[in-house]
Amino acid sequence: MMDRRSFLALLAAPALPAASRQTAVSVHGGLFMINNKPTYQGRQFKGMRIEGLLMNSRMVQGIFDDLNSETRSRWAYPDTKKWDPDRNTREFVAAMPLWRSFGLLAFTINLQGGSPEGYSRVQPWHNSAFRADGSLRPDYMGRLESILDRADELGMVSIVGLFYAGQDQRLEDDEAVKAGVRNAIEWLGGKGYRNILIEVANECDNRGFDRDIIKAPRIHELIVMAKSIRSGGGRYLAGASFDGNLGQRYLVGASFNGNRIPTANVVQASDFLLLHGNGVTDPNRITEMVEQTRKVEGYRTMPILFNEDDHFDFDKPVNNMMKAVGAYASWGYFDPYADGYQTVPVNWGINTERKRAFFNLVKEVTGS
Repeated sequence: MMDRRSFLALLAAPALPAASRQTAVSVHGGLFMINNKPTYQGRQFKGMRIEGLLMNSRMVQGIFDDLNSETRSRWAYPDTKKWDPDRNTREFVAAMPLWRSFGLLAFTINLQGGSPEGYSRVQPWHNSAFRADGSLRPDYMGRLESILDRADELGMVSIVGLFYAGQDQRLEDDEAVKAGVRNAIEWLGGKGYRNILIEVANECDNRGFDRDIIKAPRIHELIVMAKSIRSGGGRYLAGASFDGNLGQRYLVGASFNGNRIPTANVVQASDFLLLHGNGVTDPNRITEMVEQTRKVEGYRTMPILFNEDDHFDFDKPVNNMMKAVGAYASWGYFDPYADGYQTVPVNWGINTERKRAFFNLVKEVTGS
């Protein structure tokens, strides 16, 4: 594992040009593609099509920090009695090859993280890669760069979330939110990343959002805006082709609360659709959610992806993950409980029975 000096040197290294990047994600109809090939190419499992899916896990705290001096001590490591955001990212990066070896192709990370307590009614901590005016904090983006670089090397996709309810108020107004979207997308494009999907907001219908433009009735404005921002290197189009005149743009969507169906304005604006399975205790409801999503006005053939679901039962033949796969939707593991992947400080290893059960099932399903 890198020491602090080596880690800081990595953060200071110049960005790789787009031509040097190894991993590019795209969509072709309802399939996810990596480097022009369907994910899990040719794979089926118990009669279910796996090719084109993107099995993923919610790992949103990879660049977490707390700028509130009154709450920062809550996240101290047991061994050092101190919180260390660089250590958190180093340990995240060190764990990534293990996740990948089990067939996990994607993870969600968020510039405003998620609740470091798993679930919280209030969020007094200050965890945001955005300053009040929407500009980016270099320390956060440096940590993100080390994660995205490693993902690129491993052939993994990062679902980069921008805003999280309970932290969006760190931006002073809607104009700052728009500036934040622009700055984040331009930063990613400037680094040449092509292994990125954008989740503009985590659960845009969550009542915790303060800024109107992030809320569900208007979130499509930010989706369209994010799609309009282009940088050099050729636009990576659905179907994995390039148009050098248009410049690169990212595939963009936004998620909704658990057990909710995306609204028409989001379906029409998005490149892929994000669902959450929280609150879904009957696995058959997962199938129903996918079917209902495909009937929303404006739907056309496009990937459907769960990137948050806190239900497990991986040892049972019927569970939320397998129902999603059976409906041809990708599925994402969300572990908000003690020693999971969201409570800080995070143990990024596969260190609990619950984690092992998930990764072993991903390995079995994907044939990795």
